[in-house]
Amino acid sequence: MSPSTPDTPTIPDVFDPRLYASGVPHDRYRILRDHHPVARQNEPSVLGWPAGPGFWAVTRHADVVRVLKDAATYSSYLGATQIRDPAPDDLPFIRRMMLNQDPATATATAPAAGAGDHGRLRRLVSRAFTPRLVERFEVRVRERARTLIAAAVEEARAGDGAFDVVTAVTDDYALLNLADLLGVPPADRGLLLHWTQRVIGYQDPDEAPPPVLGPDGEPVDPRSPAMLADMFAYARTLAAHKRDHPADDVLTTLAHDPELTVPELEMFFFLLTVAGNDTVRSAAPGGLVALAESPGEYERLRAGAVGVGTAVDELLRRHPPVLSFRRTAARDTELAGTRIAAGDKVVVFHASAHHDERVFTDPHRLDLSRSPNPHVAFGEGPHVCLGAHFARLQLRVFHEEVARALPVLRLAAPPRRLVSHFINGLKSVRVEAPA
Repeated sequence: MSPSTPDTPTIPDVFDPRLYASGVPHDRYRILRDHHPVARQNEPSVLGWPAGPGFWAVTRHADVVRVLKDAATYSSYLGATQIRDPAPDDLPFIRRMMLNQDPATATATAPAAGAGDHGRLRRLVSRAFTPRLVERFEVRVRERARTLIAAAVEEARAGDGAFDVVTAVTDDYALLNLADLLGVPPADRGLLLHWTQRVIGYQDPDEAPPPVLGPDGEPVDPRSPAMLADMFAYARTLAAHKRDHPADDVLTTLAHDPELTVPELEMFFFLLTVAGNDTVRSAAPGGLVALAESPGEYERLRAGAVGVGTAVDELLRRHPPVLSFRRTAARDTELAGTRIAAGDKVVVFHASAHHDERVFTDPHRLDLSRSPNPHVAFGEGPHVCLGAHFARLQLRVFHEEVARALPVLRLAAPPRRLVSHFINGLKSVRVEAPA
């Protein structure tokens, strides 16, 4: 906490990932938005991970959008997109990923290896992520949602009358949908969840194994080459199989693209596996909790009084799957009256932007018909999520099937949240089954 003055409250900490285990710290975000919209945050050693130099927390909607859109000033390439700094030796490797590059219009911030690659890679993956391919999955996605929910309800009726929507439904739902889209064989699909938990849940001892320690005794970053070797070897093997046995899936398209190098294909597999899985894996149960806490809105959804597509946008606003993203200032600049030096870390907080009273009327109220709804759950600017269409399809179908199967939506226990300042994850959401 920073010192306060008689008129200005203390700057609260929003970095410590343990804060988020008990809920998104909306009270702290409100203080920052109102009094310190670009606030200096310490980055102490926590959960065995080393301390960092600190960063600027950006919490107002307008400023978050400005940072996300202005890649020339706020670079993804210079320091990548996670709050913690990668090891210097790992940074060139991490920059292979499209997420950690800048568009051609911002190449002054990326004068060497990453210059110009971002647009080319987005075009390549767009060829694989066609709307036609995504829409073809709706029947399969719906049958999967219906089957998983029905099985969970049946088991709950034979047991204590409740089921965990995370472990019984949404983990498998997100995982199996992604595996179908990528073209991962059924026998290998558990690997996708394992890799997601290892990379995304590394701050939570329930989600990931104890960190591997390097020669210096410090934890090895789960995004480092050493920790991703098994995933990359699998990606190469699967791509070779797709070249010999093509199918109508994303990996077949990528494997046959002559412009895509092997390292780029490996990074695409990493990005699609982790981001593609965890977006829906976090958003689906989070939306369910929001609906359970607003029974009147759930009834409106069940009655067809509001469109499910509009409802999904509001649920994404209330529970964005990603809590924060980092940029690095490419030059001296000013944001919301605060001077930021070149090289400083600048971190945007999506859940805070989504509850900014300057943009959203009564932001803590769930309003499934809210319009306009300029949330940034899928990003903004040059890095807007290429898989947003597939994620929306899955979330729409999921909530339609939940509304069909559960006349009343009640939580049977308080949700258990992921220890993370990055992913807005839920480890357990127990729901009462209908009698």
